[in-house]
Amino acid sequence: MSKIPRVASSPDRLPTAPCHPLKRKAIDDDNPIPAKLPALASGVSTTRILKTSTKSHVNGVRPASAAGTRGPPPLTKPRPPTLSGSTNGAPQRSSRAVSAPPSKRMTGTTGARGASSGRAGRVAVTGGARLGTVDDERYTEIQNQMTQMESARASDLAKVTSDMEAERAKVQELQAFHSQLSRQLADYKTLEIEQRRSLMNASDELDSLKKKHAREVMDLEMDRTKLQREVRELKEEIRVGVEDLVRERESLCILKTTISQQSTSQLSLQTQITALQATNTSLHASLAAATSQTGDLNLQLEQANTRIFELEREVREAETVRRKLHNTIQELKGNIRVFCRVRPPLPSDIASGDGDQDAAAIVANIDYPDKRDRREIVLSSSGESATGAERREVWNFSFDRVFEPISTQAEVFEEISQLAQSCVDGYHVCIFAYGQTGSGKSFTMEGGSTQQTAGMIPRAVDQVFSATEGLKSKGWQYKLEGQFLEIYNETINDLLGNGELDKKKHEIRHDKGSTRVTDVVIVPLESPSQVRSLLLRAQSRRTVAATLMNERSSRSHSVFTLRICGSNPLTQETSEGSLNLVDLAGSERLNSSGAGNDKDRLKETQNINRSLSALGDVIAALGNAPPGQGDKHIPYRNSKLTYLLQTSLSGNSKTLMVLNLSPLATHLSESLCSLRFATKVNNTTLGTAKKQTRVSP
Repeated sequence: MSKIPRVASSPDRLPTAPCHPLKRKAIDDDNPIPAKLPALASGVSTTRILKTSTKSHVNGVRPASAAGTRGPPPLTKPRPPTLSGSTNGAPQRSSRAVSAPPSKRMTGTTGARGASSGRAGRVAVTGGARLGTVDDERYTEIQNQMTQMESARASDLAKVTSDMEAERAKVQELQAFHSQLSRQLADYKTLEIEQRRSLMNASDELDSLKKKHAREVMDLEMDRTKLQREVRELKEEIRVGVEDLVRERESLCILKTTISQQSTSQLSLQTQITALQATNTSLHASLAAATSQTGDLNLQLEQANTRIFELEREVREAETVRRKLHNTIQELKGNIRVFCRVRPPLPSDIASGDGDQDAAAIVANIDYPDKRDRREIVLSSSGESATGAERREVWNFSFDRVFEPISTQAEVFEEISQLAQSCVDGYHVCIFAYGQTGSGKSFTMEGGSTQQTAGMIPRAVDQVFSATEGLKSKGWQYKLEGQFLEIYNETINDLLGNGELDKKKHEIRHDKGSTRVTDVVIVPLESPSQVRSLLLRAQSRRTVAATLMNERSSRSHSVFTLRICGSNPLTQETSEGSLNLVDLAGSERLNSSGAGNDKDRLKETQNINRSLSALGDVIAALGNAPPGQGDKHIPYRNSKLTYLLQTSLSGNSKTLMVLNLSPLATHLSESLCSLRFATKVNNTTLGTAKKQTRVSP
């Protein structure tokens, strides 16, 4: 065998030596001594060299020459000692010999090595006997060291050889033991296969026995369950039979008792039958009398039904007469009327005045001379003329009704409630609040949060709902719808919409006496409380801004429209009315409102004044229009406000203007402008209002 593996269990295993083949070249066995030795330094200890060589052999590391390498690098060349003493006193020449033999006595020992190396030593030409003696000693010492090293290497080689023989013996023993174990393992595997085969056969037989036993147990269980069920059925039949027997015995006892009781009751029943026969005879007589009386009552009922039908017809006719008379009264009052309302001074008005002025100086001089009819209002102002003389100016105005600052919301609505009734009767009604900013228009139309301060819009809606409920007993059925619009900078905005304002373009369309606005939210109204919630929602979306006249000024016109559609199946009559409640924006001039300094406020004020001027032009044109000309020459289209209120401002409607005035002296000029405009409206006479009624064929 050329290569022997190391055994892990061997105690003599070398820890770091690599595995080498045991067969070496012939040169390693025949010539263990290296052919050439390197020169040694003069100061190197011979004992240290021997120890190092011996330690390498002990650890199993082969020398470099044995491993086939070039060997260690040569040592430092020794320097020869400096020789002194010359015969002629001149310095002697020193030379270095590298490999030359020192003397003739060493020729026999090292002649062969000198010949094999092929190197001829150089002999010093000069030198004395002292230098030759020193070289011989050094050479002898080196030769001894080499001899010791070779002997140590031979002993190490012998030891390694013996260790390798021991390892080979162990490997052979392990191989023999491994072969024996392999044979035993094969025998055991064969035996295990046979035992597994027997175990599987036994397991199959056991499984078949278990299945057979399980089937037998199941059959026995089924038989036992069947027998138990039969036993329970027999016991139940016995129990039922016993109960039936007991029940029959009890029934028999009860029947005997009942028979005895029936015998006693029979006698009493015969007595009762005799009494009932006598009662029956008397009832027959009473029935004959009641039949005769029923005939009389039926005759009276027919007469009463006829009377009720006649009364209902008279009530319907009276309702028609009432509507005509109500409309006649409203026409006598005028189809266009003007109310004037002066708001009371507010604490904020007094606080905003100069500290030197008292409350009387802040409030303008306003008198109400007509204490009975309350139709007149007088404004006066005193001052100095250019010459220094006292000048006093007085302005008298007369309207359909003048409300003093102490007037309540209920008193104002009492005069307006009849117009709400006209709306239910099928007429177009328009009520709009006019006046400068801060005069109380929004408070008059929308009111406050309490019931006492409720404005015209919620009160009119309550009046309409109350009127429609009262007419239900006369056969009328009504459907109410509401919408809330805003006209801001000649643009219509839907205050009840869900989107942002100015995002949709709304158009006004007139068709057969009715006005519709495209893409607006129309809410069916079921109760007055629903209208209040709509007012709160619209107020939060309306455009307001601060001016010199009012901290929160309405910069747009708001129009609340209530449509009332009624029908009477008994008379086949329908009616369509509308109620427009308008809160106009402030009518102050640019120099009074201070809007000229703000571009947006300037544009708002210009559009407001333009629309209010258009409203005055329409009213003036209506008053000057000749009879029978219709609305051909009325400038409704000059403003979105007048075009929206066309059906409510024409001669087929009833119009009420509520003029709101500020009591402050600083607002006197604006109040006079508003009073003059209201006087022009009050002097206008519209045509006769027409009821929007259709009679079904």
